[in-house]
Amino acid sequence: MYRLKTSAAFDSAHFLAGYVGKCSNIHGHRWKLEVEAENSELIAEGEKRGMIIDFGDLKKAVRKLADEFDHAFIFEEGSLRQATTDALNDEGFRLISVPFRPTAENFARFFCERLTADGLPVSSVTVYETPENCAVYEVEK
Repeated sequence: MYRLKTSAAFDSAHFLAGYVGKCSNIHGHRWKLEVEAENSELIAEGEKRGMIIDFGDLKKAVRKLADEFDHAFIFEEGSLRQATTDALNDEGFRLISVPFRPTAENFARFFCERLTADGLPVSSVTVYETPENCAVYEVEK
């Protein structure tokens, strides 16, 4: 089995609605994505012969995804009052609403599904919330 791995990072804020503890408050992270691509075969012909995927293509896709979430306030749909989001929008803050609780576990799956939907041979995504703590989502084989 051949594997490639690349990473990218982004800074954002979030909170966990309905959670009892510190993470119920808005706080920030330096999120790091580690993406692994995998295939048992290498490309046999053409410009990309001998590769799983062009490293440049994989890095570009991962960095684009990280940039999409960089310096934003990420929150779960329906977890804030409309007046709150209106006020934050009026102040010019960049808000991203997601259809899941913004945990490292959910982000790992979300990022994996986004990249595989783009046709990349992603086998797993690791999302670090802190340098010591991460969640991993692996594609079921």
